[in-house]
Amino acid sequence: MTTIRQNLDNVRQKIAQCAQECGRDPKDVHLLAVSKTKPVSAVQEAIDAGQTQFGENYVQEGVDKIQHFLTTPFANRLEWHFIGPLQSNKTRAVAEHFHWMHTLDREKVARRLSEQRPENMPPLNVLIQINISDEASKSGITLAELPEVAEHIHALPNLRLRGLMTIPAVETDPQRQLAVFRQMTDAFNQLKKSYPQVDTLSMGMSDDMGAAIQAGSTLVRIGTAIFGARDYR
Repeated sequence: MTTIRQNLDNVRQKIAQCAQECGRDPKDVHLLAVSKTKPVSAVQEAIDAGQTQFGENYVQEGVDKIQHFLTTPFANRLEWHFIGPLQSNKTRAVAEHFHWMHTLDREKVARRLSEQRPENMPPLNVLIQINISDEASKSGITLAELPEVAEHIHALPNLRLRGLMTIPAVETDPQRQLAVFRQMTDAFNQLKKSYPQVDTLSMGMSDDMGAAIQAGSTLVRIGTAIFGARDYR
């Protein structure tokens, strides 16, 4: 049976290989370990193996883990990303505990996050979620809406716009995956022209990581390949 440490090593090697094959520096592609539904013991194993960036989909579960690790000696090394859909009545918990928010797609949520961010914390790093495949079942804005939404977020004092995030429709053909991700890269590069602090393109999971890295992803979100299958009971 493989361990979380071995799984992390395998994922890191795959990221490095994908980056090198398309002429990119592996250091430019960061790994976000998606720890949703996993116990703190599993997260601790990943930390022991050198992982410091973790993604959580559920507000209360994420807050519980953050608070648990605040009592540990390595608390300041950890970076917590909220990567799930966020209802406006749960913004305070994200604003008060997380370092990053990946799924911003509504001005109301952006305004609440900024208003509720504690004064003693740095601005919340945010990514705008793009519904690149125009799926009714998924959150996110269209590319046409991006300039207006980005301008609104940039004006909020306690948010820092860092880039874009997407979850495209499931596609098994690597060339089709690549075509969709390149649309995101084009939008990302345009956004950087207006907002120089933009530096993060969050796209790519276990099944499409190679195409995402080839297209220019700077952060891939990997869960099952690190922690094993999830138990949603």
